[in-house]
Amino acid sequence: MAKHGAARDDSRNQTPMKGSTVKRPSAKSAEELDRLIHERLRLGIVSALAVNDTLTFSDLKKLMNTTDGNLSVHARKLEEAEYIACTKSFEGRMPKTQYRLTALGRRALERYLDHMEALIRATRDR
Repeated sequence: MAKHGAARDDSRNQTPMKGSTVKRPSAKSAEELDRLIHERLRLGIVSALAVNDTLTFSDLKKLMNTTDGNLSVHARKLEEAEYIACTKSFEGRMPKTQYRLTALGRRALERYLDHMEALIRATRDR
């Protein structure tokens, strides 16, 4: 029973009428999606680096509003895929870690964005 007189939406529980077809994005289109970039934090890192030449670990941590450990794990996955490059140095006695997007990472982001735009167009055209 719906509370406070609000209408209840049962559309999610309904099955299609006999003879009708349910259109979904194809399994192939889902497989083509770059799962490495698709994760929220990694997409944020790659996107931030796409519009900045370099960002420090601290900059990315603030932008992504995440913890040191979480950022480290996701940045490492992107490094291993060669989507981003990491440079470590010292400013005085303080360690400084900087990241930049590689050419491979830029191409991967462009493919990902093209794919998402195609899915959006396909959904809106229905």
